[in-house]
Amino acid sequence: MRDVVVIIPARFASTRFPGKPLAVIAGKPMIQWVHERAKSAVSRVIVATDDARIADAVRGFGGEVAMTRADHANGTSRLAEVAATLHEDVIVNLQGDEPGLEPALIGSAVAALRAAGRTVPIATLASPFAPGEDPADPNLVKVVLDRRGRALYFTRSHIPFDRDRAQREASAAPLRHIGLYAYRRRFLQTFVELESTPLERTEQLEQLRALEHGYPIAVAVVESHSHGIDTPEQLKAFEQALRRGSS
Repeated sequence: MRDVVVIIPARFASTRFPGKPLAVIAGKPMIQWVHERAKSAVSRVIVATDDARIADAVRGFGGEVAMTRADHANGTSRLAEVAATLHEDVIVNLQGDEPGLEPALIGSAVAALRAAGRTVPIATLASPFAPGEDPADPNLVKVVLDRRGRALYFTRSHIPFDRDRAQREASAAPLRHIGLYAYRRRFLQTFVELESTPLERTEQLEQLRALEHGYPIAVAVVESHSHGIDTPEQLKAFEQALRRGSS
């Protein structure tokens, strides 16, 4: 995938977990785990940050860094700043707190974007809920699709609502959104210049801005059990799972 670049936005500040990208997991900083996952899928991976500590860590393990402004409101804005300097056609936004992400998911998002055609500027992923995952959990974002595999809506609520409590068909079962995106590079600047929208602000989900402005989002349904790490407790659990897997 020579026309694809993965950008990992990374910031040091975090309300629940300050310094998260540099948190050590089995001897390596989290950002290195994420970088290595991405590097196994594409040839070029860039960490976008405004923090010298993160930049030094990435350069220390041989990664590519793009220093950005410090005033970005979100990771997509940081992504767009870096993308404006690149020539690759497809930009993948990979969160820096996904050390367990399956590398094949990057290819799935890119394939969905290409299959959707040039009029679709964004692709993302969704997965069936795993046993033990609660579709009513507002921390797990849900998505519903149309018959072409495009997003109808993203929400923190439980959807679809089974009005008659009937036996759900597999096609109507809840889908958990996976926050990995593939963008057409030329669209990124357009996206960050779009006015914020009511649904986006209500749900606190940035992807709704694209839908509200009429831009379609292709969604590939995959099997994935990866989750981002938001707290030190989740980091500890992930490290313990790694140790069990290697024993």
